[in-house]
Amino acid sequence: MAKTNKTITEFVCSECGATSARWLGRCPSCGKFNTMVEEIVTPANDNKGTKRQATGSRAKPLSQITYENYNRTSSGISEFDTVLGGGIVAGSLILLGGDPGIGKSTLLTQIASHLSKDKKVLYLSAEESCSQVKMRAQRLNLACDDMLILNETCIDGLESELDGVEFCVIDSIQAVYTDDLSSSSGSVGQVRECASKLMRIAKSRGITFFIVGHVTKEGALAGPKVLEHIMDTVLYFEGENQENFRILRAVKNRFGNVAEVGVFEMTGEGIIAVTDYSGVFLSESRGEEAGSAVTPAQTGARCMNVEIQTLVTKTSFGQPRRMPLGIDYNKLALLIAVLEKRCGLALGGYDVYLNAMGGIKLTEPACDLAVCSALASAYFGKPIDKYTAVFGEVGLTGEVRAVSYCEKRVAECVKMGFKKVLVPAKNMKSVLKYKDKISIVPVLYVNTMIKNLFKDE
Repeated sequence: MAKTNKTITEFVCSECGATSARWLGRCPSCGKFNTMVEEIVTPANDNKGTKRQATGSRAKPLSQITYENYNRTSSGISEFDTVLGGGIVAGSLILLGGDPGIGKSTLLTQIASHLSKDKKVLYLSAEESCSQVKMRAQRLNLACDDMLILNETCIDGLESELDGVEFCVIDSIQAVYTDDLSSSSGSVGQVRECASKLMRIAKSRGITFFIVGHVTKEGALAGPKVLEHIMDTVLYFEGENQENFRILRAVKNRFGNVAEVGVFEMTGEGIIAVTDYSGVFLSESRGEEAGSAVTPAQTGARCMNVEIQTLVTKTSFGQPRRMPLGIDYNKLALLIAVLEKRCGLALGGYDVYLNAMGGIKLTEPACDLAVCSALASAYFGKPIDKYTAVFGEVGLTGEVRAVSYCEKRVAECVKMGFKKVLVPAKNMKSVLKYKDKISIVPVLYVNTMIKNLFKDE
């Protein structure tokens, strides 16, 4: 597509701000490598010295601001709507990132198919041909004959195709480019400018954009960090390609809770929502072997029981290994130190491996006590009863501190058929109404928990 307006660009160092008329591998000012990013200076036909016009808006007291109700549209997948905060908000930008082959295009194709039944939807495929998108839709048995397909890599011609469109899928932001910049698609400048153009279109015309984003080998979204700042919602699609289950996590959401997660299963007919989490985060053989404990984890507005598995073995090297999956490494090291100092568990000569079932990441402090109980179970070689749950925050002095949502956690344990739950002693008053339905044990210190679960130790 021919350029309508000639633009002037320059290369700016992202570290020190030095400018250059051409790209340089090394910044001549600060000496850093690969930091020169192409940026638009100003259109050539703009008059020099002109000032931006004020928008005319004036400051108002908060009491005079009217509340705006956002209309939400269902995506057809309940778990996806839950992660978004109740549905899709019109005129928003939703960025979906994930590893190659994780199912990003499949998920968005299913959502676009559902929306195209009564809405006008455009699917811009910059990485696949139109026939490949149709082949995927037929493989998933999707009825999306009215969905518009566009195979284009230049984003400058997209706006003319959006007449009457309410939802648009961009697959992917790293594969499209704008003629205003001379750099190749996927570069920092191209990703930033293309995202800015999509934001302008979304906010001015009320079109909702679903944008697929690639990730680096470290797991972060490729491109500049401003890409995530521009978006209204940033989602990560996680999971192993060899496994059927996927987890959708919101790391930014201007219209909902960022702590929400959605669970999906990859099947031959596409991605389906999982509402029964017991088969994902709990194993059938729990309670038979030592080293596992169940904790009710709060994720956004929902509470789900998650099994934590640990393995403690004598180290073969001088430095013992600590390998957690789903738990922060520093948190695990801290809890091991508490068990050694306050409870007398000599874990210094043992390798410790820990895994949160289902690939979920537990970041809240309420899972501390469950990690300690699982480590103690593995250390003593005694299993914990499968119908026992544990939660609470552990301090450096060995005390068990109160946590939020205690009532909701105990209610989830009752719902799942658990018979016993260990709770922080300071939360005991809030859960007394459940004492007839489940055995509630208050815990004040970590060694109290160990004595209760392993009475002979």
